[in-house]
Amino acid sequence: MSSILFVRVKSDLEMRELERRLLERRPRFREVPGLVQKVYGRDPATGDMCGIYFFESQAALVRFRDSELAKTIPSAYEATDVRREVYEVLYPLYPERGPIAE
Repeated sequence: MSSILFVRVKSDLEMRELERRLLERRPRFREVPGLVQKVYGRDPATGDMCGIYFFESQAALVRFRDSELAKTIPSAYEATDVRREVYEVLYPLYPERGPIAE
């Protein structure tokens, strides 16, 4: 079953520096086995950043969560708070569209 990982990061870094670090690390995420898509977001009210990860399976998510790349998220963004949530994909509204197409 496909899985979603939602990671919200609060940081005191200036927005320009935070974006630089996001872009710098982006190529490493393209190499994560089983990662179908990652969407980057920002809360306009607080400046908090989020990553929404779509994995092909729960096992792929667990492998990522245990990886060095995942473990360095807090330090890479000088996070003052990190919230992680994991969800199983039940079904898509539009099954023919990605990131989790049926």
